[in-house]
Amino acid sequence: MEIVSALRVKSLYKIYGNRADKAVELLRDGADRDEKLADLPVTAAVVDANFEVRRGEIFVVMGLSGSGKSTLIRMLNGLLTPSYGTVEVDGVDITTLRPSALRKLRREKISMVFQHFALLPHRSVLDNAGYALEVAGVPRAERRERAHEALRMVGLDGWADKLPQELSGGMRQRVGLARALAAGTDIMLMDEAFSALDPLIRREVQDQLLELQADLGKTIVFITHDLNEAMRLGDRIAVMRDGRIVQIGTAEQILTDPSNDYVAQFVADVDRTRILTASSVMERPLGVVDVNSGPRVAARVLRETQTSAVYVTGRDKRFLGTVTADAATGAVRDGRQNLQEIVSTDHVRTVADDTPVADIFAPCAESPHPVAVVDADGRLAGVIPRVTLLSALGSVGTEVTGEPTRPEAAGGPGAGPAPAGTDGTTTPAARTPDPAPAVADTATPEVPAQVMADPPLRLEGEPA
Repeated sequence: MEIVSALRVKSLYKIYGNRADKAVELLRDGADRDEKLADLPVTAAVVDANFEVRRGEIFVVMGLSGSGKSTLIRMLNGLLTPSYGTVEVDGVDITTLRPSALRKLRREKISMVFQHFALLPHRSVLDNAGYALEVAGVPRAERRERAHEALRMVGLDGWADKLPQELSGGMRQRVGLARALAAGTDIMLMDEAFSALDPLIRREVQDQLLELQADLGKTIVFITHDLNEAMRLGDRIAVMRDGRIVQIGTAEQILTDPSNDYVAQFVADVDRTRILTASSVMERPLGVVDVNSGPRVAARVLRETQTSAVYVTGRDKRFLGTVTADAATGAVRDGRQNLQEIVSTDHVRTVADDTPVADIFAPCAESPHPVAVVDADGRLAGVIPRVTLLSALGSVGTEVTGEPTRPEAAGGPGAGPAPAGTDGTTTPAARTPDPAPAVADTATPEVPAQVMADPPLRLEGEPA
């Protein structure tokens, strides 16, 4: 049976002190870390940690100093022995391994990048990059070749013969990253790896890590106290406080649906426009027609939905463009039957469903009609009216978490609802966007952000 998770942690505790077993017993019974353990000579560093890390993802553990995140990562490769619980690497519980087997597992499956580089000052950059291979007994020619390749991947191929003190801080950290890459392990543990770097250098190294991850698909556990770094790098994020994991989710889930007041305060100052995406703020289009339905159907949908344009899709639900009220009425009066002739992309801008909100403002300002949101296959997933985009930035508690925004709540007509059907964590459309229906759901009572101030004129001969 294939093992989906690269790492699996179950009921993990780390207690320092002489009465660790008693402390674990109390904590497992629900005791508060500070109150019930005050009389015991112990320190609870990690309390009941449970999570899985999927293959190929960057799993970020975030928390303030003293939250237990560095203790946690050192239990993932056996540098620290848990007081209770299990750590599984590819299905093998490392807490039961003998020291020799544990060392073998580290050499073959897990590498680590440290906060303060941990380079050997008397060895060249090349020798530092290949040090793990040397310890593993890899022949000199092979390890030098692999070390050269790793240095090339991190942009240091011209620095192989230099000593660490001849490099900048960012370059030294890249040597540490190259050492982990040269080891050839599937899992990389990175403990505050970029925190000692200047902001500009840190961003460069972050970019490089993301580029490498796109090519190599490593499983990475990344420790940080920097919220913006966590939001930028993490496929999923675990937030720690007082030794406990208080929430696990995507950056968007943590931002829009914090599990408690602590997490909400933690993310209060985050730039939401860089985290939320089009799929987070889009809404269902009122008027959608199939390209084979004809101008008369388009005109009817325009009248029924009170919108200024309908969105046209093909047989495979791919977005083709829009038909305006003027174009539809003109085509009907001219007796034209082919809707394809009047479909246009001149009146609407299109964005991908994973486009950050910060990058949607310009298309939204340029588009006469709500911006069309398409998925990776070009299918229409939703639309974003201007008012909906602006209201989505106002409050995480209503617009983004899925509670509809009624006109009276937003201060008048024109304020559209947030995505319908949201469960408070992330919209279903954000996970797997469903193609829009061939004809809009005219039973929807109100989506004022998409409704015209003046409805299209009724065509001669059209029923009331």
